[in-house]
Amino acid sequence: MEKSSIIHEEWVTVTSFLPIGWQDKAKELGALIRRRKIDNPDTLLRVLLIHLAEGMSFRTTSAYAEEANLCDINDASLIHRLRSSKEWLRWIAQGLLKRINMIPSPDNFSRKFNIRLVDSSMISEPGPTGSQWRLHYSFRLQNLSCDTFEITTQKEGESFSCYSVAPHDLMMGDRNFCKRKGIVHVLDHQGHVLVRYHSTNLPLFNRRGKRLEILPLLRSLADGEAGDDDVWFKDPNDGSLVKGRILALRKSKEATEKTKKEIRKDASKKSRKLKPDTLEYGEYIILFTTLNRHRFSGEELLTQYRYRWQIELIFKRLKSIIGIGHLPKSNPDSSIAWLYGKMILALLTELLYREAEFFSPWGYPFGGVGR
Repeated sequence: MEKSSIIHEEWVTVTSFLPIGWQDKAKELGALIRRRKIDNPDTLLRVLLIHLAEGMSFRTTSAYAEEANLCDINDASLIHRLRSSKEWLRWIAQGLLKRINMIPSPDNFSRKFNIRLVDSSMISEPGPTGSQWRLHYSFRLQNLSCDTFEITTQKEGESFSCYSVAPHDLMMGDRNFCKRKGIVHVLDHQGHVLVRYHSTNLPLFNRRGKRLEILPLLRSLADGEAGDDDVWFKDPNDGSLVKGRILALRKSKEATEKTKKEIRKDASKKSRKLKPDTLEYGEYIILFTTLNRHRFSGEELLTQYRYRWQIELIFKRLKSIIGIGHLPKSNPDSSIAWLYGKMILALLTELLYREAEFFSPWGYPFGGVGR
């Protein structure tokens, strides 16, 4: 079989995972209004994904597209095409998320709050300078729209302080976002947080200001029982006590062993001596929240964070895919379109991985025989 035929078959396989109607949406959402140089959605998406997957510069991508007989387009026009494709790429990413059941149906919780999933990634651009940047981004859980995309130097750490917050925003983040300054920033703007707990970054106290140890509270939890305790931390600005809650759930034996293995591996990699408490913390899922107990129980909040956790699996793939590439820093719309394109690659990788698990020479899972 000729190489061109193989490449064509591979592209057909990739597009089979895309949501129904993705080609028609290109024109409807403004990605293919102009058909000069690129006159069909297949070619447009293919060229954009080549740029995003390979980390090529726009100029190199343009040269590659011409050599592969895809299209004749210069780098400036390609940047414009990427910017015009922002909503189209978001629509495709949202459809892929739905396909793998990672967008929850609207519920009472999401109607009361604007749920925002925040994260950041480092990017090292190729070339003689090797510039490094940190991308801070926020996705709205309800429709996967990116409402924040900020580029800073690598020195700017992860914090809720990097994001604008509106009343009724619920900021969800991983352990790196569990910091006093960032949490106070959210509260000052009438928002709330639901975040993985970090014992070092967020020292806790009781209502009288006495230091509170968390592990004794957790040890009494039975399997499947959700812990829910009032705690306080000190405002870094004036030292006043700020109220919150610790939510916890004991992990299964298998999950505990997996977590402890990862903790030991990370400590060994960094030549760091492990504290006994660190391994014990690995036996639990621990969240910190500023939401009131009278509005949502611990079980409800642990369930809500599970949605963030599911998408975090995609974030992990996204970080590795974002890692190296030419970020279009000059225009915010181009940058967000670039991020949506990276998200599509991460989701396609996940879907291809799942498909491979069920691969069989006869073309369907074994359980399909005889049906």
